[in-house]
Amino acid sequence: METFWKTIAEYNSQTWGYQLILILTGIFLTISLLREPKRWNVMAMKIFFIVLYLWIAIVYFYICCAERSYNIVMSIFWVVLSVAWLWDLITGYTTFEYNKKHVKLAALLIIMPLLYPVASLYRGLSFPVTTTPVMPCSVVVFTIGILLLFSRKVNLFIVLLLCHWSLIGLSKTFFFNIPEDYMLAFASVPAIYLFFKEYYFRHVNKESKPNIKYLKWLLILLCIAICLILMGTMFVELLVDK
Repeated sequence: METFWKTIAEYNSQTWGYQLILILTGIFLTISLLREPKRWNVMAMKIFFIVLYLWIAIVYFYICCAERSYNIVMSIFWVVLSVAWLWDLITGYTTFEYNKKHVKLAALLIIMPLLYPVASLYRGLSFPVTTTPVMPCSVVVFTIGILLLFSRKVNLFIVLLLCHWSLIGLSKTFFFNIPEDYMLAFASVPAIYLFFKEYYFRHVNKESKPNIKYLKWLLILLCIAICLILMGTMFVELLVDK
């Protein structure tokens, strides 16, 4: 745990100016897409995600988190995500068409990265030993929010990888004492349900096995199971704190 927070402090100390530029760029592009998705800002957002994910892969994990034993694996994971966005940029698959169905949840997810440092300060931490909007979990929250807000046609492979990372965060919140990441885990569960409900049930064959009418319930049970695991993890952490 000591190594974990030490690397975070070094990362924030060395890169806070660059992080601020990335945050402001993300805010500008989000507002631009909300006003009207055009070819230039759709491509710009995809390029932003490519750069942002490579930043997490190279600067955060490979360089600043070199002391962590798992940094190479995590770096590769984020390189794969950036390559997925590069493929999307080339093919134009994700269109960033506005979807009014999930505005409230999407808006919460988009602004949630800004709450990460607030949560750290609230529990007694101080900069540079704090979580920030340009760290893996907060970046995942932001991306899921953007994809949910513009979810008429998105790259489901990217969604799967992001949701996978969200589940990884369940264990990290306990082992490294990062209760801020419970925000990611809790917010990701309804997002997982909504993405799969919209995209899987829209395209699934009516003759599928199991029958389509049971698939919705299976998905609901999966999300309930994730929630139970999450609450169990929180309960264990509270017992340990006592």
